[in-house]
Amino acid sequence: MTTSSTEIPRGNVTGFTKYMKQDMVSGFLVFLIALPLCLGISLACGYPPLAGIFTAIIGSIVTTFISNSELTIKGPAAGLIVIAIGCIEDFGGSGFAGEVGPEDLSAYKAALAVGVAAAVLQMIFALFRTGKFAEFFPTSTVHGMLAAIGVIIIAKQFPVALGVSAKGEPLELLREIPHFIAEANPAIASIGLVSILILFLWPVIGRRVPLLKPIPAAMVVLLVAVPMGMGFDLMHEHSYVLQGHKYQLSEQYLVSMPNRVFGMFDEVTFPEFSALSQMKAWKWAFMFFIIGSLESVLSAKAVDIIDPWKRKTNMDRDLLAVGTANLLCAFVGGLPMISEIVRSKANIDNGARTRFADMWHGVFLLLCVALIPTFLHRIPLAALAAMLVYTGFRLAHPSEFMHIYRTGREQLVIFATTLVAVLATDLLIGIAIGIGVKFFIHLMNGVPVNSLFKAHLDIEPQEDEQTCVIRAHHSAVFSNWIPFRRQIEDIGITHRQNVILDLSDTKLVDHSVMGNLQELQRDFEEQGLTLTLTGLEAHRPLSKDETAARKRGIPTIERVTIIADESIQQRLEDWLLNSSVIGFSSVPYTGTQSLVATGNGHPRVLVCLQVLVSNESGLELLAFLREEIAPDHFVKSYVETLRVVDLGEQPASGRDEVKHLQMTSK
Repeated sequence: MTTSSTEIPRGNVTGFTKYMKQDMVSGFLVFLIALPLCLGISLACGYPPLAGIFTAIIGSIVTTFISNSELTIKGPAAGLIVIAIGCIEDFGGSGFAGEVGPEDLSAYKAALAVGVAAAVLQMIFALFRTGKFAEFFPTSTVHGMLAAIGVIIIAKQFPVALGVSAKGEPLELLREIPHFIAEANPAIASIGLVSILILFLWPVIGRRVPLLKPIPAAMVVLLVAVPMGMGFDLMHEHSYVLQGHKYQLSEQYLVSMPNRVFGMFDEVTFPEFSALSQMKAWKWAFMFFIIGSLESVLSAKAVDIIDPWKRKTNMDRDLLAVGTANLLCAFVGGLPMISEIVRSKANIDNGARTRFADMWHGVFLLLCVALIPTFLHRIPLAALAAMLVYTGFRLAHPSEFMHIYRTGREQLVIFATTLVAVLATDLLIGIAIGIGVKFFIHLMNGVPVNSLFKAHLDIEPQEDEQTCVIRAHHSAVFSNWIPFRRQIEDIGITHRQNVILDLSDTKLVDHSVMGNLQELQRDFEEQGLTLTLTGLEAHRPLSKDETAARKRGIPTIERVTIIADESIQQRLEDWLLNSSVIGFSSVPYTGTQSLVATGNGHPRVLVCLQVLVSNESGLELLAFLREEIAPDHFVKSYVETLRVVDLGEQPASGRDEVKHLQMTSK
């Protein structure tokens, strides 16, 4: 989307009326995406299908008037499925996807009480201005966690898409996939597989047929799956025989919905607070709080980056809004909610201007569920499961592995360890193991233990009083980033000074900090200030990615030896004086006689130049020799890679020999 005006839209009274058309249209299109996803996520969580709708309605309306995040869409998200269903099962329930017994209802009410506790924790932390705590978690660990969640969603929802009942741990379910395929109900499996096929092919079709691109893939799935369900007569219990096997069909394969207008209000359910007297309830409350807050903050930050007007979300205020909405959701039977990145991206693409687009998407959900519940009852569960399988695939997409690998092999180790640990244990233990591996790698890279959590910074004000130098010592890593950032922001943004951050004395600047520093540089630019990074020349990047971790080591430079006719010595030196080489020296050449002799036996007078260059300057020098000198003059060149042992004073380019520079061949 491109902006046609320099005016920045704001979600105030004026913005509500001025941008109502754009926000309402976007809200309606997001509603089309959100409706089936809310139903599917809710069932996958072990909650009643309407619980997800309650969450989206309450979340979208309440947060609109508390948060200043203009383009994020609030609602249930796939990332919380693993925690929600784990909580339900820990309290003895099996969910609302099949027949519902008293134990399922009891577990659901206990989960609602857990949701209330988690929401209160979110609100408390927001009031204490801890919205930046999510930055403690290393990037590769978070991505590993999300990929593991994707795998778990696929493992749990693929059987549902085939019409098969399945329970068990993720790794166990993955091993049983061939068995699930063999036991599939053909009619239900055809709905699920066709739905999966549509979800994977629709983006390709949209690129080739632009007119179809605005239609959400989830809506296309419903337009195909609902008629298929009607064709199989899922509304009535009956059986059919295929290749000698008898299969049952009934309403159990459809979404359970109220059978009358405004029947949704009969589904309101209240928490059972006695469940909070059990210690296990607090385990799940902290998981909802930590993972939900982390995902919500990260999503809001991601939306800020792609916001066409680059508006900034107050993370503490946004977390307070999410916590308040979660409190209300849990009190009436809803799921926990977060800022959801996929629907937020669709909101931006659909032309939304302000936060009221989120509100409108909730209003449309309310009208739909209140007025046409019987239509929603015809949605096959297999179609919703297919949407979640596709969502899980996107979370654990192979490109995610390649992206992490490009940022550094050590990042892939952390990513893969977190993924496997989450699958083998649970979210909290898996994340803790991933962070532990990150700490181990840092210690192996020479990071002092006393700098893992403490930022060692020296502040050096400059004479002009508009610039300040901050010198970092020991390390700049994810675990000391929060105090690190607080100091930089206080000196720079709060006190309106340009900041030069000198990292030359750090042994390691990790991947998470490199990414965070780039983001902080953008924050400074938006305030009309500059944050300049220096001192990384002696640090070796662990990959070619711009956010790769930097480890301090022995820096390398290139030494180019040039042997040429003495007649062009002045021309060569003039070029070197005006270039970016580190330094050079020149002496008469007295080497190999085969180079000195000319073709007719007369001696050739040669000069030898020793030039120290960076890799980039070396390429420029060789190009000059090849293109400007070699066609008309005798010239030979040799290149060596050197390690600088003691840099000392920076030599100036000139005719003198380079001094104070000790070198050893690499």
